Formats: sequence, C-alpha cells, structure tokens
Amino acid sequence: MLNYIWAFMIIIGVVYGAATGNMKEVSNAALDSAGEAVSLCITMIGVMALWVGLMEIAKTSGLIEKLARGIRPFISFMFPRIPKGHAAEGYISTNIIANILGLGWACTPAGLKAMEELAKLEEERGNPGYLPADRVARSDSKERAAGHGRGSVADGLGGADEKKGKRERIASNEMCTFLILNISSLQLIPVNMIAYRQQYGSANPAGIIGPAIAATFVSTAVAVVYCKMKDRGRRA
Repeated sequence: MLNYIWAFMIIIGVVYGAATGNMKEVSNAALDSAGEAVSLCITMIGVMALWVGLMEIAKTSGLIEKLARGIRPFISFMFPRIPKGHAAEGYISTNIIANILGLGWACTPAGLKAMEELAKLEEERGNPGYLPADRVARSDSKERAAGHGRGSVADGLGGADEKKGKRERIASNEMCTFLILNISSLQLIPVNMIAYRQQYGSANPAGIIGPAIAATFVSTAVAVVYCKMKDRGRRA
C-alpha cells in the first residue's frame, strides 16, 4: 500500500510541475533529495555502528544479562503464560532493553527471534495454525477414526485452503502483547531522532530527550494497561 501511495505522490508532483511550468524545479528537487538521502544513510550507518557496537560490548560484559534479570518481574507480569526459563523470555528482555536504550536496529533481531520462539510455544500448545501440515493431517485422521461428531482440525482451518497448504495463523495473546510493547516502548535515548536532528542542522539535537522520555513513558503505561485489560477480558 505504501508503494502505491508514494508512486501516486510522485506522479502528482511531476504532473503538477509540468502543468505549472516548474519541471526544472521538480528535477532539481529530485536530485537534491537523492543526494540528501545518501548523506543521511551514511550518517545513520555511523550512528548504527556506534550503538550496535556498544550493545555488543554490553552483551559481552554481561550488562545486558544483568538488566534482563532486573526486568524479569516485569516480563513475568506481562507474559504470565510463558513458561519460566523459556527462550522467548530472553529475547523479549533483550528487545525491550535495546528499545529503552534507543537502539532500534539492535532490537530488531531479538524481536524476530522472540516471535519465532512464541510461534514454537504455540506449536507446543497444539495450536493448529502453527503445527506442521503432517501433524495436522494425523490429528485430523485420528479425530475421524474416533468418530467425533465435531468438525476436524483441518475443517476448522478452512477446508479448501488447508488442502492447498494454507492454514490460518492467529497471533497469540503473548505475540500481540509483545508487539504492542515493542511499538510503544519507553526510550531513554532516542538515538534515531537525535541523528536526524543533527543531520538537518538542529542547534540542540539532544533537546528531544526530555520530551521523548515523557511521551514514551505515557505510551508504555497506556500499552501496559491496555494489554492487561484485554488479557483479563479474554480470560473472563
């Protein structure tokens, strides 16, 4: 959808420039913007290298592990149905810590691994959408052999779609909670915004830190309340 939106905006800009006789300005703006984009990418690569490197140092020194232990009560509070010691806990903790430190790039790999582990957890729980196709077929055969009156697992997943190898996956409560926390995360050092402000000539690039902490604290608090309310409603 975003591709269509951007394409539409570009086409409108070109058409408007041609209609008003400003094609030269449109061409110059396109070239200048391309140069700025390259310059911004180089700046962000430097910032990313610095902070990801610091993240690796913190991980190697054991600092991340200590911080993860410190937020474990919060993880248990937000994800009460994740078994203690499950691999997902560690990846979720790393992701949250990286987000708090403003290391958006560093938190992405941990976030992806956390989702993978949560998917494995759903498979262990027997959620049909996360089971391998052969296991779903065996479960379906067993139910039919037992003569159960209710529909089979495959039938519940959409019948014809199941035959085509397509099975509906519904995000678990833990997945939704993790995604909401990841999006609304508290940030003590908004590295990305500081880098953008510095790139575009801000007199005080770090001046965003105070407002960012306040805004993300509120967003995180709202996210926690919302997730717990929805979780309680689901259990009810």
